Amino acid sequence: MSLFKDYRAILFNRRGRVLEVTLNRPDKLNATDAVLHTELARVFVDISNDPDSDVVVLTGAGRAFSAGGDVSWMQDAIDVPERFEQTVREAKQIVFGLIDCEKPIIAKLNGHATGLGATIALFCDVIFAAEHAKIGDPHVSIGFVAGDGGAVIWPQLIGYARAKEYLLTGDLMTATEAARIGLINHAVPADKLDGQVGAFADRLAAGATKAIRWTKMSINIGLRDLATSILDASLAYEAMSNGTPDHQEAVRAFAEKRVPLFGRSGGAA
Repeated sequence: MSLFKDYRAILFNRRGRVLEVTLNRPDKLNATDAVLHTELARVFVDISNDPDSDVVVLTGAGRAFSAGGDVSWMQDAIDVPERFEQTVREAKQIVFGLIDCEKPIIAKLNGHATGLGATIALFCDVIFAAEHAKIGDPHVSIGFVAGDGGAVIWPQLIGYARAKEYLLTGDLMTATEAARIGLINHAVPADKLDGQVGAFADRLAAGATKAIRWTKMSINIGLRDLATSILDASLAYEAMSNGTPDHQEAVRAFAEKRVPLFGRSGGAA
């Protein structure tokens, strides 16, 4: 596992030709901080270059898949806006890393997937979730633009009308509802999740490897074109929202465990 020896916030395990990749900040519900974000920006390239795997299962340690961005990390970006330039660059690398990885990536949502966590899950190729898991992109609830991939992938999976409803409100939905409307593939009882994901991964691993890889890449041509045309603008909007009073208010309110009071970003700061 020499390719993966320097990772601090992601764990790796092999099961035959299946590579199991686990986001590993369980005490923070696998929320993304600077370390995990940087590792996510390169992990899918390393996975692509791994000679010992053909299929990837991506999951989270503990109770969640990923709870999005760590709020203390967000405050750092507010305090030192220049740091957000690196975040924007890495966000593009995460999305294109997922799109360009030839190996099929199965998302195993053992718990909630929100914000960037939802984006990462939805850019995977096949998505299984425990029925109790909730999925959503609540960027707007913290005064942030859903710019790190949500504006690309949600409309492609569930159409523009439904995507706008969820992205403009930040509402979460159950995995059962997500499967019903086509946002994910399967919602299963929690005690069946490992078995069903394992069986599907084994099925792909036993298949015609190159045919599977190149079929994925063919399907992703259109998705890559969309990401290329949308991400620069949506991430620029997200960077602009990083400096708004609404975003600072939301981050402060989260730290103080209260409801944020929005409404100042349209007028004087």
